[in-house]
Amino acid sequence: MSGRAQLMWDEGLTAYDFGAGHPMDPVRLALTMRLVEAFGLDRAVEVVAAKPAGESTLRLVHRRDYIEAVRRASADPASADGSYGLGTIDDPAFAGMHEASALIAGQSVAAAESVWRGDALHAVNFSGGLHHAMPGGAAGFCVYNDAALAIARLLEMGAERVAYVDVDVHHGDGVQAAFWDDPRVLTMSLHEHPRTLFPQTGWPEETGGERAPGGAVNVALPAGTGDAGWLRAYHAVVPELLAAFRPQVLVTQHGADTHVEDPLAHLTVTVDAQRAVAESCHELAHEHADGRWIALGGGGYAVVDVVPRTWTHLVAIAAGRPVAPEAEVPEEWGHEVYRRTRQSAPRRMTDGRSPQWRDFGEWGYDPGDRLDQAILATRRAVFPHHGLLP
Repeated sequence: MSGRAQLMWDEGLTAYDFGAGHPMDPVRLALTMRLVEAFGLDRAVEVVAAKPAGESTLRLVHRRDYIEAVRRASADPASADGSYGLGTIDDPAFAGMHEASALIAGQSVAAAESVWRGDALHAVNFSGGLHHAMPGGAAGFCVYNDAALAIARLLEMGAERVAYVDVDVHHGDGVQAAFWDDPRVLTMSLHEHPRTLFPQTGWPEETGGERAPGGAVNVALPAGTGDAGWLRAYHAVVPELLAAFRPQVLVTQHGADTHVEDPLAHLTVTVDAQRAVAESCHELAHEHADGRWIALGGGGYAVVDVVPRTWTHLVAIAAGRPVAPEAEVPEEWGHEVYRRTRQSAPRRMTDGRSPQWRDFGEWGYDPGDRLDQAILATRRAVFPHHGLLP
């Protein structure tokens, strides 16, 4: 198996563009790649531009009638009337939408193929992680569910146990739905509580279908949760379940919208905690999946200050060339930020925090703490299915 990491990138990925004023601004992808290059990380990985996902690949998750609807809306955006979730405020139709969406999906599927075949140990597609798309509809800025497609391709190639960890601020509902009743896939999502955030799913009681009890894991975090609570919840749930499940591949989704500056949600996490979770996912892939790791992007709408730094850290970790948090952002990248956005770039790769958390097993449970109530609700709902004590 090659120890080299792959970075899936094609400038055409920035064509996934819902238009002026939409939160999913493709500048976040371009600025991330430029920051990766400014740190020389593009020379530490193999940069691969994969082909768009074809019809047969998209059909691994999505219905034929939905794919045809995307094609029609892509050719004639004005015809999209809200059916299939296309032409809505969240998912306005745009010319070339099918092609751009299929290109993103193609990168994640190719990443899965490379890792499974052993051509790469790690693969990153930060343009991916579009976890809300359903088999028969678009939702939440997501047209094709590249994360689910990557997992489905791994299963098609012979994988028997795939674990998916989603740390986006929103529930990974589309991936959960795709594998709800499949015991070969363990989906784990840590997200803001559904009472206060789209898509209003991801309750701890959602634990999988009849054939896959315990196959879905949901940690619903109280609004306002910051670094210490976020990391406490992650470490209280994810490592033990991965150890019990013994995945052959780890697929992770690193939406940057947990950040305190994100305009669409209510957690108060920093880039430093996001980096810590990326490091943990890397370590857990080596500990439980022979290093096979596919890392995806996701949400993130602080497109200058947060997303490029968080995902550059992700690429750097996968490349084995981690960027020190205190590192200064390269000057040329700051010029590029200003040229594209007329905003000032952040100065360093840190928010100035050194995240610490209290281990749930070591410190125990505080029955009066809303975060601990959320952690215990998840552990009680899921852990017994895996032979673990809550």
